[in-house]
Formats: sequence, C-alpha cells, structure tokens
Amino acid sequence: MRIAITGGTGFVGRHLARALVARGDEVVLIARGKDLRDESIYKLAGVKFFSSDLADAQELERAFEGCEVVAHCAGINREIGAQTYERVHIDGTRNVVDAARWAGVRKIVLLSFLRARPGCGSAYHESKWDAEEVVRAPGLDYTIFKAGVIYGLGDHMLDHLSHALYTFPVFGLVGMKEKAVRPLAVEDLVTAMLASFQDARLSNKTVSITGPEEISLGEVVRRVGSVIDRKPLYLRVPIAIQKVIAWSAERTMKIPLLSLAQLRILSEGIVDALPPCDLLPSDLQPTTRFTPEQIRRGLPEPGPFGCRDLRCARA
Repeated sequence: MRIAITGGTGFVGRHLARALVARGDEVVLIARGKDLRDESIYKLAGVKFFSSDLADAQELERAFEGCEVVAHCAGINREIGAQTYERVHIDGTRNVVDAARWAGVRKIVLLSFLRARPGCGSAYHESKWDAEEVVRAPGLDYTIFKAGVIYGLGDHMLDHLSHALYTFPVFGLVGMKEKAVRPLAVEDLVTAMLASFQDARLSNKTVSITGPEEISLGEVVRRVGSVIDRKPLYLRVPIAIQKVIAWSAERTMKIPLLSLAQLRILSEGIVDALPPCDLLPSDLQPTTRFTPEQIRRGLPEPGPFGCRDLRCARA
C-alpha cells in the first residue's frame, strides 16, 4: 500500500511512517520543509519526501499520485506570519481533500483534537472543527480521530515538561483548580490509525481516542519530575498570568513552552470529546498507561532550555 502523510515529518507523522515502513508499505512524507531533528526518517526504505505547505491542491495531487490513503496530520498550535489557523487547518484541509479526489485516493484519515468544536471562542478549536467538516463532506471515505494529549519520543509534552523541570526551580500549574487528562501514547494512536485504513467499522466515522488512565495535570507533571529526579516547587498560577507567559513564549521561543492554544486546551481538561462522537471498537481502545517506564521511553536528551530554543538563535 502507498500512503501519503501530511505533516509527515512531525511527531505523529514520523511514528506513523515508521510503522508503515515496518509492515512493508510505501510512504510519501509531505511537509513545508525537512525537519533536521530526526533525519533518519528520510533514509527509510520506501519513504519519499515531498515539500509542500498545503497551499496548492494541484501540487498535492502530484504528491498523492498512486496513494490509496492520505493521513492528514498537518497542523499548528500557534499562528506565525502566513501560517494561520485558517490557512493551515481550513484551506489546507480543503486542498488536501480536493487533491485526494483528483488523485483517486480511496480514504482520508484526519487527526483532529478531542474538543475541537464550533462557537467556543478559540480560533484553534474552531478551525480544527471546520477541518473536520471539510473532511466529512460527501465524496471520500474518511475516519476522523479526535485525539487527546499525545505523548511519546519526539513529542512536545514530555520534551517541554522535562526541559522546563530541568530549567526552573518553580513550576506553575495551570489554573487554580485541578483539571484531568487522559495521556495517549503515540503507539496506541498509530495502531488505531493503521486499522482505520482498511477497517470497515471505522468507515465514515468520527471517533474519540484518549489514553486509558485519567489523572490530573499536576500528577502528569509530578510523574515526569519523579522520573528525571526533579522536584521543583509546584504552584498554582491563575489563567490570566499563564496567558502572559504563553503570549511571551510564542514570541520568543521556536517551539513555545506554552502556547495560547495549549493553555486553552489545558484549562478545559482533556478527557471528554466535544461534541460527543463515536467510540473506538473495544479491540482498538488504547491500553498503554502513563507509567515511569513509558515516560522514560519518550524522554528527550536531558537538560534545560537554552539559547538554541529561542527564535532569535541561528540554526
């Protein structure tokens, strides 16, 4: 099978690509540019790279030539210049769907967010919902995964949490009230996505997918801190102050410690899908718990944030 992955050099895209290659499939990685943090992905047998920012449907049609499935994983959690939520999430998805139809693609699989919904006042959530609606339009078989917070090697969560715990003696927990989360191992997500390529039970379905264990956000941070032997002073920080931190991080860091979209996500909790949607079949339900062993497998090289993480730093 030949599969195209938009956002193919990103966190989920790389894990999905490796799983596809391991079972003998051909993969087309589609991204704005090559991510040099993991160049080994481009050397895998059966992998091709196609540079595109999703702005040109005819260009995408060429990338999708001969593909049976398109896994649409591209997305952003902050807006920078021309890379806006509307341009990437909505217009980009429309171009992906049009190109898939023209290229004769059989199936499109969209990675969305658990609580993406209309009319909630968050441009991130609303644009993700609009992307879902584009994919749900008649014409192509689809599966939409509304995923919670995803973790694993190369993610943002474990990466930024661990670096922050190495950097700061005080760690600010989001909001004055504890919120719950169900951490989702990227391996479990990939397993479900692979199944969706051919499993008729997931045909034309929007499904929620979260991890098996419901814990507080504070407990997530403390478990990571325990694994790397860091015990900062944990303080609850009002959302208003966290917004200032997120605003500053977006403007100073290459990958923000916290973005405004992520702050909205964390402040709501990440447990239940909105709007409610279908559940995965029981045999595809995630089973990987957020254990110390699992955390260790996903941790980056130890160390604090540094100049290399700032937007003003040269490559």
